[in-house]
Amino acid sequence: MEKAEVRNQTPIVEFILLGFGNVPELQTLLFLVFLVIYIVTVSGNILFVALVVADQQLHIPMYFLLGNLSCLEICYTSAILPRLLASLLTGDRTISVKGCIVQLYFFGMLTNTENLLLTAMSYDRYLAICNPLRYAALMNGRVCWQLVAGSWISSLLLCTIVNIFFFQLTFCDSKEIDHFFCDFSPMIKLSCVDTQTLELLTFIIAVIGTFVPFLLTLTSYICIITTILRIPSSIGRQKAFSTCSSHLIVLAILYVTVLTVYVIPTANTPKVLQKIFSVFYTVLTPMINPVIYSLRNKEVKESLRKAILKLVCTILRLSSATGKQKSFSICSSHLMVVAAFYGTLTIVYVLPNNDTLGDLNKVGSVFNMVLTPLLNPLIYHLRNWEEKEALRKRLSEFVLCTRMQTL
Repeated sequence: MEKAEVRNQTPIVEFILLGFGNVPELQTLLFLVFLVIYIVTVSGNILFVALVVADQQLHIPMYFLLGNLSCLEICYTSAILPRLLASLLTGDRTISVKGCIVQLYFFGMLTNTENLLLTAMSYDRYLAICNPLRYAALMNGRVCWQLVAGSWISSLLLCTIVNIFFFQLTFCDSKEIDHFFCDFSPMIKLSCVDTQTLELLTFIIAVIGTFVPFLLTLTSYICIITTILRIPSSIGRQKAFSTCSSHLIVLAILYVTVLTVYVIPTANTPKVLQKIFSVFYTVLTPMINPVIYSLRNKEVKESLRKAILKLVCTILRLSSATGKQKSFSICSSHLMVVAAFYGTLTIVYVLPNNDTLGDLNKVGSVFNMVLTPLLNPLIYHLRNWEEKEALRKRLSEFVLCTRMQTL
């Protein structure tokens, strides 16, 4: 209760996320970097999920779990990056207390779900290497669904319990959070009331959701490595290890960065270094995960190669120039709209804002806000045969009805 007595008791309703400082030139650069990372992350994970769904050869437990992990990574990065991008673009760093708690809720839930999914994947690798004869019976479709559903539901329940207590807190004294997203430790320091119960509850849930899965994963890989070392041939050992090497890399990156941020004492650790490690496990890990799994898995590379070849051959197999032209015309309208949209956005928000480009920025803004909505329907109508034909029929019917009425 001493904490509540020494602080200013005026409750606050919003926080200020300090992010990465207030240097204007750095904000533009960071916006572009994080925008590219977000686009690559979402696109890469969607592509991975599409490959797993489309290719029958990838309909096995390992890739089922990987597909769920990719879906989680899309949600995970979307819980943090859009708010960060808006802050970098507009300069508005404020976020409501409720909005901050909601972001913390999704961050905690998705982080805990990721730990459990990675543990399920380590169990899958353990069965595949240590019990290959019973693998199909032990790791069937029903078990896979149970593992995935259990990961999501348990994380949802655990984080909901924490959030119920979090919503009862009041915050005062300072609005500033020296971070780029709403994390537990920076927020708890701004509370006016006693937080010992909440901190103890969070510690227990963190042990259940993080430390226990870590021990299970460690135990699985001790058994896996022991089994691999017993294989007599070097080719057999290499083949067995290659099936879990990608998972090991992802685990190492995740746990090293998480341990650096949350376990190593932070009193003497610079804030900038903590933010860099936080960026690594919240932003970069979801981006590189599909790359790691794609580059180190022969099945995924083969599936991606087949998909690309199928797309290219579909267009190139068309014997006539008319057929190729018709195939390209399907997406030409969309390409024109995309080029006009991103071209004007680049002129307005990315090019340096100085006096010589002031008029050009105004012209680009007018084009983006006024002319683009005007041109979009014209582009899609004039370059699509179906719409032109439908418009021609409607006009003919209108003219015919008008003539009949006059008669």
